[in-house]
Amino acid sequence: MNTSHLVIFTDNNSNKEKLIQQFLKGRFPEELSFLNHLKGVLFSKLALEKIMDEEDRHGIRIIAKERSQPLRTLSSGEQKKALLSHLLQENPDFILLDNPFDNLDTSSQASLTTTLQERSKQTLFIQIISRKTDALPFIKHFAYLNNDTLSFATDIAKLFPASDTALFKGTIPPPLNTIAFDQDTLIHFNDVSVSFGDKTVIKHLQWKIKKGAFWQLIGKNGSGKTTILSMITGDNPKGYGQEFYLFGKKKGSGESIWDIKKKIGYYTPSMTDKFTGYHTVENMLISGLNDSIGLYTKPTETQLRYVKSWLLLLDFWDIKDRLFHDLTIGQQRLIMTTRAMIKHPLLLILDEPTAGLDDASAQLLVTLVNKIAKESKTATVFVSHRKEPGLNPDNIYELEVTPDGSIGYVR
Repeated sequence: MNTSHLVIFTDNNSNKEKLIQQFLKGRFPEELSFLNHLKGVLFSKLALEKIMDEEDRHGIRIIAKERSQPLRTLSSGEQKKALLSHLLQENPDFILLDNPFDNLDTSSQASLTTTLQERSKQTLFIQIISRKTDALPFIKHFAYLNNDTLSFATDIAKLFPASDTALFKGTIPPPLNTIAFDQDTLIHFNDVSVSFGDKTVIKHLQWKIKKGAFWQLIGKNGSGKTTILSMITGDNPKGYGQEFYLFGKKKGSGESIWDIKKKIGYYTPSMTDKFTGYHTVENMLISGLNDSIGLYTKPTETQLRYVKSWLLLLDFWDIKDRLFHDLTIGQQRLIMTTRAMIKHPLLLILDEPTAGLDDASAQLLVTLVNKIAKESKTATVFVSHRKEPGLNPDNIYELEVTPDGSIGYVR
């Protein structure tokens, strides 16, 4: 191929980290030999985290020095914009864009696309992505990373033969124990406003989550989605003195944070970092029954049979003794979503569960979430910047940013 921009598609089996390190060290396959001796830099979430850690550790500003706010306090979109500006100042010959649109709302994605397209006349871009819809529109050359091997094409369809994604057979196992709750409304924000210092983040929030409902929560970066979730889980004290009800009790009326958490199943991808021990797939699900990060008591025969029914549903029974950390990212997400659901909580919260997944893995997870919502009495809140194909929520609650704080509405 000639000296053109390139998209490299990956899946959850691709050795992406090895490829990135090889490229940064100037080691390229023959098709990319024109990159030999050229200077490249990395635009990635990991590169951004390293800079933020360095700034935090030394109390300095490495990038975005003109801003009054520290880099870590900016929205994801602003952070990525600052990183790109910083990298461009180094005048690199090419930039590796590692999943640049992850965790960005649609307007931030559009803004970043415009910036990259304008710069593409001077700088070569190699975009590494796991979702086909993220491909930059001005790039016409493509490759697919299968483990360590790159295959090249000018037609995306030739890289992706039609796949037959397995569906989950059977129905959701019924709960071992039912969580008692005799009211219809689980969560009720009645004209709730949230401020941090002089800044109003959310104003006049009106939202009811009822038993068995399936909601998708959307909104731009910085719109207050995380604030709302942390209020529901009891981790955020905001809401005291307002008409905010958690499982029938007004916030601040003596409810226990542990009682709240027992009624909620929660998963966000960063939780996986907590599981640093050598846990098997089976033990991961059993620990979900016991609300523990590890298995400290011998499971009962009833628990073992129950976990087996979930593993059979996922078609994971054959890998029950495999270590969790040896699974693909897609398999880990399915296990963690199931772990959050395994007790049939009154409310299941899935915060960006498909971030960083390839298309096939994301489709499987969405299929599982739809199945949980349809076949159980658990209410589900699915949070995502991305409109996931096939996701079937009953309602969408959107936060719209205004100068006076975000407002929410059902759409």
